[in-house]
Amino acid sequence: MNFSWDVIWASVPQLLQGAELTAYITLLGIGGGMVIGTLSGLALAFQVPLLRWVLFVYVSVIRGTPIVVQAMFIYFAVPMIALGFGTQLTFSAFTAASVCLALNAGAYITEIIRGAVLSVNRGLIDAALALGLSRRQVLADVVGPIAFRRSVPPLGNQFIISLKDSALFIVIGVGELAQQGDRLVAETGRAIEVWTTVGVIYLAMTFTLAMIMKLIEKRMRIL
Repeated sequence: MNFSWDVIWASVPQLLQGAELTAYITLLGIGGGMVIGTLSGLALAFQVPLLRWVLFVYVSVIRGTPIVVQAMFIYFAVPMIALGFGTQLTFSAFTAASVCLALNAGAYITEIIRGAVLSVNRGLIDAALALGLSRRQVLADVVGPIAFRRSVPPLGNQFIISLKDSALFIVIGVGELAQQGDRLVAETGRAIEVWTTVGVIYLAMTFTLAMIMKLIEKRMRIL
């Protein structure tokens, strides 16, 4: 089979539309995951009573199940459960994908933040308290900056994983990059050209994200 560049050029506009949707889902997922993960990580690091057990279950369930199963549960099962309680609840595929990615990323970011906070030298905290700083000030001015610097590399890795995981939302019919690639293969029958282009676009997106995180690491002067 001859490699056809014409198929690639014809596929690019539709694939870029899918890439745009992938970017939106990833940004929403990462943003939501950062909020969930930061709050949950701090709660676990400081062992907030009761809440830590709820978060332990949350993290264990998310890390112990595939993201494909999580997406299908949110998209198909949650509305059925709500209907059983007399509530009409439906999600668009885009909403379900964004929520799923946020919950999934949040569980992993929780452990990243928890580990980063616990890695801060206890002596620095005691010294800050001895100088008269409140616990809130210690968290904001001492623990927070150090923990954030140390969490940047693993956060960058998680962001890239989340971007690639978005391809799995093809199972709920989200028209993102992988879904568009699948449709084009069905229409053209040119799997090599289409999936090569899809792979290059994903590579460009992950490379760009990696370079952004590298710049942040350099600016933060990781400790």
